[in-house]
Parts: sequence; C-alpha cells; structure tokens
Amino acid sequence: MSLFSRFEAFELDVLKEVGNIGAGNAATALSRLLDKPVDMAVPKVSLLPFEEVAERVGGSEQVVIAVFLRVEGEAPGNMFFIIQEQSAKSLLNQLLSLRPEEIEEGYSEMEMSALCEIGNILAGSYLSSLADFTHLTMAPSVPSVALDMAGAILSYGLVQYGEMGDSALLIETTFLEDRQELEGHFFLIPDPESFNKIFKALGVTAE
Repeated sequence: MSLFSRFEAFELDVLKEVGNIGAGNAATALSRLLDKPVDMAVPKVSLLPFEEVAERVGGSEQVVIAVFLRVEGEAPGNMFFIIQEQSAKSLLNQLLSLRPEEIEEGYSEMEMSALCEIGNILAGSYLSSLADFTHLTMAPSVPSVALDMAGAILSYGLVQYGEMGDSALLIETTFLEDRQELEGHFFLIPDPESFNKIFKALGVTAE
C-alpha cells in the first residue's frame, strides 16, 4: 500500500493542525522581529511526491528565492522555503516598509538576509509544532539562502545530502497585507526512512 493511500483523514487533520499552530507561532515571531503586526492565513497542507515539488513553485526553470536547511534528530530530512521573485520583493516591501526608491534591481545583502531570517522563523515554527505532535526530536541546521532556478536548488539539496525521500509535506503559507495575499511554499522532505517514523508517531503503521 502506498504512502499516500495510508495517510488517512485523521493524520492529514493532525498535519493541518501542525501547519496552523506553526503559522501562528511564526506570525508572532515575525511580529516581534519586525515590531509590527504580521498576519498569516491558515495554511493549506498536503502530501505530494518529491517530483512534483518544482511544479508547485512554477516549474524547474522558475527562478525563485529559497531558504534551505537540514533537519537533524530522530527524523532527519531537508526543508525548503521557496517563494517566487515578485512575491519576495512584495514581501520585503511590506515587512521592511521599504520605499519604492529603496527597492533595487536584484537583491541587496540586507534583503537576502531578511528573506533567510523569514524562512528560518517559518521553518523553526513548523518544525517545533511537528516535534511537539510526534514527540520526535527534530532540530534545524543553520539555514542558507539562494536565488536560482527551482530545479537547480532542489538538485543542490540532493548533492549536499544524498538521496531525499520520495514524499514531501507541503505547507502553503500566505501572508496577508492590505487585502493582498503573498504566498510562499514550505516543503519538508524527510529522508527515506523518516516518514515511517513520523507516521508511526502519528499512529499509522507501515504495511
């Protein structure tokens, strides 16, 4: 029986709650960091095959900003926060309150650092929520940020850490500002054996 057919409604509801709590914690952390309110919608949570990850962000040749980190502990894996360029610029404009003349072509070191910190806060919040639900030890490594094609970024992760699992947990994160929605994609791609550990912790037995 496939991983996806075993993943029943109850477990998906648990992961949706993980995403919901993680989003709330992330919004609070970002608000403290920026000293301004940050609103985030209830995220959409789904499970998908690894080969569909690039498609979800516009295709393997879509240029994106990605924050990448390694998950260490009892259920190791890889995490990506991926956002398209236009959304990244709008997000920076909103969160950092940049004036139009301050937004350069390309990305300044400060902007890339800010995006890395946003991704790091999101990753830490979602990972902490998942660890609380599963009672598994999971900790993020120091994150890195890159501007490149989605396919190249995912390939870099494979080269750095070897074979990734064949399934990804997708949490679609939406920032709300003045009725404008800016969406980022957060992917947790556990190592091949890690999803079974997560499933077991959630009460789903492998067959």
